[in-house]
Amino acid sequence: MGRASGRAQMLGELLAASHLSTLTQLPGVVSEQARRFGWSEVLLYICDLQQTVLTLMTGEGIDGGRMTGDLPAELQIDGTAPGRAFQLGEILPTSASGDQWWVPVLNGTERVGLLRVTTSGSGSGESCMEDMRALAGLVALLLVAKRGTSDAYARLVRRRRMNVAAEMEWRLMPPRTFATDRAVVSALMEPAYEVSGDAFDYAFADDIAHLCIIDAMGHDTAAGLTANLAVAACRNQRRQGSGLVDTASGMEKALVDQFEDSRYATGILADLDVGTGRLTWISRGHYPPVVIRGGRFAVPLECAPAPPMGTGLGIAPTLCHEQLEPGDRLLLYTDGITEARNPDGEEFGLDRFTDFLIRHHADGLPVPETLRRLIRHHLDYHRGRLSDDATVLVLEWHGPAPYPPGEAEALVGLPAGSAPSLLDRPTS
Repeated sequence: MGRASGRAQMLGELLAASHLSTLTQLPGVVSEQARRFGWSEVLLYICDLQQTVLTLMTGEGIDGGRMTGDLPAELQIDGTAPGRAFQLGEILPTSASGDQWWVPVLNGTERVGLLRVTTSGSGSGESCMEDMRALAGLVALLLVAKRGTSDAYARLVRRRRMNVAAEMEWRLMPPRTFATDRAVVSALMEPAYEVSGDAFDYAFADDIAHLCIIDAMGHDTAAGLTANLAVAACRNQRRQGSGLVDTASGMEKALVDQFEDSRYATGILADLDVGTGRLTWISRGHYPPVVIRGGRFAVPLECAPAPPMGTGLGIAPTLCHEQLEPGDRLLLYTDGITEARNPDGEEFGLDRFTDFLIRHHADGLPVPETLRRLIRHHLDYHRGRLSDDATVLVLEWHGPAPYPPGEAEALVGLPAGSAPSLLDRPTS
């Protein structure tokens, strides 16, 4: 049997075995199929909610709590070899022996975790790399398909107790990273276990990227309910074909109908034509977007804000426009990023926020890794405790033509050449 046919058989049998498997049985199923392929061991690590550690997923069918040598059950993402593989999306050897590898587990462009694959001398060339990427890709799809029905997954990715509002918020959010052939979107939200009134949303329809960021009043469960209702109303209007102004009106009506005028939310709603770079947006009492241009300077966008949604004042928002340039990064954020003060009373501030992104843009890091480091820096600045929700969404627009082969993958931490059919698609 040739290598390609052997790989196809391994993946096919893994897929077939997964149909009646729970998420906790998945590590054992993966290990069994990998052994049949000739790999002596495959271990699965999952990243936590805040992307600080990778935790060994034991599950059923493998020796729970088992270590291999001195390998710990938890691996730090910062300052370790497996953490570097996770950060950069690259397959890296665990040692000089050449038969053991850290392999990123990616759901599209969403970073889920790592595999540690022991190939047992079955090769280390490009064919072996392709085999490991294919296995990791299928494992990611299976994890994502099964995690919504698994409390075990939720326990595994949490480091401490989560409040009820945050429980609602994380079930509502889209994946934190997504990419097309001309745009990359990535978002993060803190404090991960106590977030209440912030929310972000995005969706792609034909050549339009729909973006939304919400900041509901308050820091309690009611704020979480407000944010959830606002995002649900936004999606409902958008999926009926409403434009930005009508979508915001629908969100306003939903909040007023439910809470009268006792609850409100600020927000930015935006549409980007990824074929032309034409950005259309409205503000409902929210901080204006910022564009990082040329990787060197920040350009605040201006638009007259309408009142927050839920106030029932009936004042229509102004529809504003901006022409993006190829390579621009559009930033949507909440005041918990810029206005929150550290214990010394000093604000993080818009300049510190944009300067950090500009400096790390120059480092050539993947977009989601830049945001991960931004949030770690933000938390360190506030000594680990935030008094307000802090959310940021970044969209990078490449331009009217698709990314060259390898460039889009680097922006999100994918191995070069992992998405040729997407990147070679002609511009519509």
